[in-house]
Amino acid sequence: MTAQEVQALIEAGLPGATVDVSDQRGTGDHFVAVVRWEGFRDLSLVDQHKLVYATLGDRLTREIHALQLQTGVPE
Repeated sequence: MTAQEVQALIEAGLPGATVDVSDQRGTGDHFVAVVRWEGFRDLSLVDQHKLVYATLGDRLTREIHALQLQTGVPE
């Protein structure tokens, strides 16, 4: 996968989110994502991460081996 593909999946699953994804190792399977979305307001960090994971589906277990997340609401 590419960082752009990961970003597109997250953006499609969280409409209106600001998403920045980078390929941590350049290998297409270790990513860092910063996701800001109003829908995260009043949710725990765990619940925020679960929502992001849901946008990626089974790619998290097959194509993406590591995903470092930073989530929160827009400032």
